[in-house]
Amino acid sequence: MDWVLKIGGSLFPEKAIDLCEFIVNQTDLDAEIIIVCGGGEFANKVRNYNDLLGFSNTANHRSAIMCMDIIGTLLADKVEGLESANSLEDALKVSEHGKIPVLNSYTLMEDHDPLEHSWRVTSDSIALYISNLLKAKLLIATDVDGIYTHDPINDGAKLIDTISANKLLNFGETSVDEFLPELLIRYQSECYVVNGKYPERILSIIKGKSSKYTLIGGN
Repeated sequence: MDWVLKIGGSLFPEKAIDLCEFIVNQTDLDAEIIIVCGGGEFANKVRNYNDLLGFSNTANHRSAIMCMDIIGTLLADKVEGLESANSLEDALKVSEHGKIPVLNSYTLMEDHDPLEHSWRVTSDSIALYISNLLKAKLLIATDVDGIYTHDPINDGAKLIDTISANKLLNFGETSVDEFLPELLIRYQSECYVVNGKYPERILSIIKGKSSKYTLIGGN
């Protein structure tokens, strides 16, 4: 497997579907991809209920991963050329049969339980964990162009082309989860953050061409 493509829940449904249809229709992709989905509005509902009722960290963690699998299942159902997979072994078989696997990661994460149970860990860190298992590169598709010097809603925010995970630790809230830079450092890995509303940017990264993104390095 060459790439883990993490599709942010903020892109679901329309933009996520558009992105996947674009990728599926690339006849000269020349790369094996596995998709991991964010939990989107489903996971946000869990957060909201937690704010009201105060569930345990473990219950929140498991429920949020289930939300990732809900979106992955729906996305695979909607886009011809995708297929749900409930394990890495199944995902590799799906890929061998010429389709792009969408990994439902609950069983994998429950069996291995590698990450802390907190809201610092979201689908970004889970996708990085999976990419590390597969020795694959990670591309995080979200609804903004990458990491900015400060909140892009405010004037003067500039897109950062490349940033170290060490530096990102002190940035506070960004378009990736809080635990991701710590995990990048642990794995001595890197990942791309790109706007999934522009599928051609993702294709350019996969093909090794220039594009608009942020590269976070953990080396």
